[in-house]
Amino acid sequence: MITKTLQITEVTIDELADKVAEKLLAKIEVYLNQLNKKDNDTLLTRQETADYLRVSLTTIHHWSNHKIIKPIYLGNRVYFKKQHILDILEKKEIK
Repeated sequence: MITKTLQITEVTIDELADKVAEKLLAKIEVYLNQLNKKDNDTLLTRQETADYLRVSLTTIHHWSNHKIIKPIYLGNRVYFKKQHILDILEKKEIK
């Protein structure tokens, strides 16, 4: 049988709020670091790219032929880097 002891200490509301804020900020920092990682280098299929951008496969084909998006060919399969697509969307938003 495992026993645990519980120690109770008196803290003020402000001290408790500070401790909660510290923990919350640490969790938010970890979350933001995960978002900032370049994990968007995942490869999307043509269908996944079309679904992601909410366009048809014909549009993906057209954009690929006109060098709007850059395809990656692996054998007879076509992929697109998610980060590349996000970068294109950002550039279009800035213009």
